[in-house]
Amino acid sequence: MASVAEIDRLPDDDCAAALAPLFEGAPRFLARLCAARPFGEPDVLFARARSIARAMPEPEQLELIDAHPRLGAPPASVSTLSFVEQGYDRPTADGPAVEAEAKRARVAADLDRLNAAYEARFGFRYCVQVAGRTRAALLPDLQAALEGDRNAEIARALDAVVDIAADRWLTLGGR
Repeated sequence: MASVAEIDRLPDDDCAAALAPLFEGAPRFLARLCAARPFGEPDVLFARARSIARAMPEPEQLELIDAHPRLGAPPASVSTLSFVEQGYDRPTADGPAVEAEAKRARVAADLDRLNAAYEARFGFRYCVQVAGRTRAALLPDLQAALEGDRNAEIARALDAVVDIAADRWLTLGGR
């Protein structure tokens, strides 16, 4: 991962390419973020990212949220970073590699049902920082989110996008 100082010096297209893995793409957001340089330090980068995300027109906000894969998306369809975050790389007692097949199938069906209900109600994907939690552990929060207000859910999801990006920055050794 390039340092903030290096990102500050990159041409706009290279800046967007350097930051894209943190935000799963979202080109209009990345263009706005790169235009807000220099950052000088990571805290400023992510504070500006949060501010920009909250201030963008709703279609751009939804593009940023929907750039992230669905919870429980097929492993082959997610980015390398999402693959790790969603636990596809962990053969632990709570991870997908050793969950009982029946439990895996039930959790997958629940995620599909809740994701579909959420997307039908709000018009965008449910986005949350997984932070090593199993997919089963995410179900109660997703279920509760279905009762939320759409504007509050957009704000929560945008914060999650930036929190995920900041965590990825650290994971990739950003400085």
